Amino acid sequence: MNYDSRIDARENDHVTMSGSPLEGDVDQERKSLRWLWMIAAAAIVVVVIWFLVHRGGADDKAKDADVQTPAVTVVVPGRTSVQGEISATGSLAARRDMPVGSVGEGGQVRAVMVEPGDWVSQGQVLAVVDRSVQNQQQASQSAQISVAQADARLAQANLDRALKLVDRGFISAADIDRLTATRDAAVAQVKVARAQLGQLQAQAARLNILAPASGLVLQRNVEMGQVVGGGSSVLFRLAKDGEMELLAQLSEDDLARVGVGAEAKVVPVGSNQTFIGHVWQVSPMIDATNRQGVARILLAYNPALRPGGFASTTIGSGVVDAPVLPESAIQNDDKGAFVYVVDGKNKVHRRAVQTGLVTAQGIVVKSGLQGNEKIVLRAGGFLNDGDAVKPRLVNAAKAD
Repeated sequence: MNYDSRIDARENDHVTMSGSPLEGDVDQERKSLRWLWMIAAAAIVVVVIWFLVHRGGADDKAKDADVQTPAVTVVVPGRTSVQGEISATGSLAARRDMPVGSVGEGGQVRAVMVEPGDWVSQGQVLAVVDRSVQNQQQASQSAQISVAQADARLAQANLDRALKLVDRGFISAADIDRLTATRDAAVAQVKVARAQLGQLQAQAARLNILAPASGLVLQRNVEMGQVVGGGSSVLFRLAKDGEMELLAQLSEDDLARVGVGAEAKVVPVGSNQTFIGHVWQVSPMIDATNRQGVARILLAYNPALRPGGFASTTIGSGVVDAPVLPESAIQNDDKGAFVYVVDGKNKVHRRAVQTGLVTAQGIVVKSGLQGNEKIVLRAGGFLNDGDAVKPRLVNAAKAD
């Protein structure tokens, strides 16, 4: 067999095998397997895509939730011992206000001797009232004394002569008694006349308006030529010894915490000066209309302390043990002061508080907190009751 014959034979054999039924079954099986693999691959792709989509959505939700929960700084204030102080306002006045008027019969004012702001001593003449009529009355009464003295001398001389004649029998004992009575009456008339002159002199002296005590002249309400009468209106007003006081208005609670002798710092309106005084009297009564009482603070004289002016004061009230918070932690609205407290589930809750003294460390919380709560330090104005937060605790000492 030659080479060409072998090739032809192989080609014939190949044609016979490819056209057989066995070859068709194999191709069909291969196609089926190919489709199964494609379906499985598609299913896997779908599962992967679904997993990625849902997992990505959950992560996004978690991320969104994490982004929406605000992070806030919180502080546990504890309790701090601070020097208690009570703030109040009130008006300035003379501690002993002395109104001075005319106590005599009155008359026309001839001279005014002092001006507001002058210092006077007890008994010093403040104003002189005309006394020309009173001077004439005194002169007349002095003459009456001379007449009475003359009558008394005459009565005494008559009595002396009568006593010399008794032994001779010319004068009876009854005459002696009569002359003695006459003499005694004349002596009494002298005393009466002198007493009347003293009365006129005292009345004339009362015409002058005198200072009842040493002090500072606050007001002058009289002018030369003015006619004044006894019991007239106030002509002068003095502050005894120049002492002033602040009538501080305090609530019932604050008044109960103030004691006599407590130190007070007083700052008049419009002044940068601070004056140190002490509480010398605490009102025993409460005004029923405004539920307030008065603490009277004694102040030494100073030209900047003007009676009738307005002033603020800070009164020491002992040591207070209470929570102290920075100003940023305390919110205010129409319902009053409040803070946000973070609970164990990291949710904030509004809590009303009552604030007190403002110190260098912060604001004292008089009531509403125990001191062991977590208080939102900042951003409280952006929160609502029940909001979830991510608290970040800081040291109370570093809260500022």
